[in-house]
Amino acid sequence: MQTTDKQKYQQNWMAYNAAQTTEKARFEILLRDLVKGIVQPAPKKTGRPRLSLVDVIYAAILKVYSTMSGRRASTDIRECKQKGMIEHAPHYNSVFRYMEDASLTPILRGLVERSAMPLRAVESDFAIDGTGFSTCNFVRWFDERGMEKKEHVWVKAHAMVGVKTHVITAAELTHGNQNDSPLLPVLTERTAKNFTVREVSADKGYLSYANYEAIEKVGAVPYIMFKENSAGNSGPVIWKKLFHLYSFQREEFLAHYHKRSNVETVFSQVKRKFGPSVRSKLETAQFNEVYCKLIAHNIVMVVHSIHELGIDPKFWTPTAKEGSAA
Repeated sequence: MQTTDKQKYQQNWMAYNAAQTTEKARFEILLRDLVKGIVQPAPKKTGRPRLSLVDVIYAAILKVYSTMSGRRASTDIRECKQKGMIEHAPHYNSVFRYMEDASLTPILRGLVERSAMPLRAVESDFAIDGTGFSTCNFVRWFDERGMEKKEHVWVKAHAMVGVKTHVITAAELTHGNQNDSPLLPVLTERTAKNFTVREVSADKGYLSYANYEAIEKVGAVPYIMFKENSAGNSGPVIWKKLFHLYSFQREEFLAHYHKRSNVETVFSQVKRKFGPSVRSKLETAQFNEVYCKLIAHNIVMVVHSIHELGIDPKFWTPTAKEGSAA
């Protein structure tokens, strides 16, 4: 029986060990640099003054990074206040309350993209997919025999990732039953605003004329797997061109397509490090919690890239600020 040697990759253990042993200290500093660009909303005319969004979001992301409950994470948050990372250490109940605010969601979504910015010179090939995070909520119904059924409610994360550093360049959260395919154009467009996109890989669940054209629109080549009944005699030019490559130069097509496995690696990294479920009970807080997981993952990838690639991470230009809703 003929056997083939498995391809092996050399691990830079010196860089890996340095990243692992300094990760938490660097994470706290990089998180401070990331959130300092958040714009504080205008103060209310009446009622209690708002807490600093910088402090609240810092505390929320640090809590998710620690994988501890809000109460037990309070020690780390207070220590960061003593180190000068934040001005005030918000009470855990205040963090919970802000996480339930829908105005926080676009800010966190923007911070996912902003946290990937230090790697914009490194990444040019991307992969896209979706994954679910379980919640503590259930949906119940009765089947045709009158038997009660129930299942977990899921939060679904749709993400575009760089295949070299595994950084998440754009993400969108939906309910668990949302189809993946319609999210490709928006994630591709948002990634292209910050990165030079050379190619995008995706499984056959994203296969459509519209998605091929959306990737071509940003100047990239789509490597989306074709189905058994796909044909190359119709559709846009880019579809016909890639179908020809798939049909007659299959190995070359698959070499690009299989970069898609990196997005599965990213989802595995996020879930193993920060958990496959969310603690929050309300939907808005659940979405915001998953965004915090994705931001924490990106900062960890930046930490590793400091040691492995020698980057000097900068999240903000002098004029760039993350807007916030009142």
